[in-house]
Amino acid sequence: MKLGDIYKLAVRAGMDADPRGEKRLKKVLADTRKEYDGLKEKEREFFDMERLDHPFHDTRIAYGSPDVEVKSMLVGVDMEVGELVLADRLREKRSLDLVFTHHPEGRALTRFYDVMWMQADVLHSMGVPITVAEGILKDRIKQVANRILPVNHTRASDAARLLDLPFLCVHTPADNMVTRHLQEIFDTKSPESVGEVMELLMEVPEYRHFAALGVGPEVVAGSEKSRCGRVMVDMTGGTEGSKEAFEKLARTEVGTIVGMHMSEDNLKEAEKNHINVVIAGHMSSDTIGINLILDEIDKVEPLEIICTSGFERIRRI
Repeated sequence: MKLGDIYKLAVRAGMDADPRGEKRLKKVLADTRKEYDGLKEKEREFFDMERLDHPFHDTRIAYGSPDVEVKSMLVGVDMEVGELVLADRLREKRSLDLVFTHHPEGRALTRFYDVMWMQADVLHSMGVPITVAEGILKDRIKQVANRILPVNHTRASDAARLLDLPFLCVHTPADNMVTRHLQEIFDTKSPESVGEVMELLMEVPEYRHFAALGVGPEVVAGSEKSRCGRVMVDMTGGTEGSKEAFEKLARTEVGTIVGMHMSEDNLKEAEKNHINVVIAGHMSSDTIGINLILDEIDKVEPLEIICTSGFERIRRI
């Protein structure tokens, strides 16, 4: 299977699972095309052309030709210089054609915060007016952009280039997959208490695996005896959103948020607004998303997967 085909398949899976829906995604891509068409010729030199094909700024081939044939890949949640050196060392002992990372590196990292706008659509789907949702995200996105601006974006992708290791980043598509997967479970099962939410999470193989390592799901706001109200899975959209969202969600039917992680500031706002919070786990939730992407790849052509950096391969097909 070619690297370009793996990339396109991951993007397509992510778009199919995107909480914004097909109509909204078409509008996003149409607006991007309009933005490009409105640029002067000298400005087009700096435009990321892949934005015309899909809306995931944090998903890119960080290094390598799309035509590279892939039969085996090293997969992890965070794949940086150390993991790339590990991959190069492994190549001396076994076949290894691609390094697959979840968290973005290289071009996928430079403007990954642009995917955060999708959080407005997620909040809107839970009952928050879209104008309010977009309004509370503006300052948070600016904050994340300022934090990302000075980092060394190409450190890992430069290492991949020097080692001649094809390197693929798949972030939001995988996050979309785990978000849809869990939201469907809660919408179908309709738990009545936070305890029942925990029970449903513990039926998921990845959470059971990580619970055995001591990092299973935890209730960090509310209690297992609390009624859960509507459960919102908050696991996509780049990174953590605005703390102002909790006050708006408290006016909807949302009573419980299931997330990967949450800062102290956001947790305090959730508690202040009487919203239960269950932290399902970061590495475990990312692992589910990656596994669901790899399952889609398996449907086309099963590849050899070498696991590292917080990832454990669990197949559903």
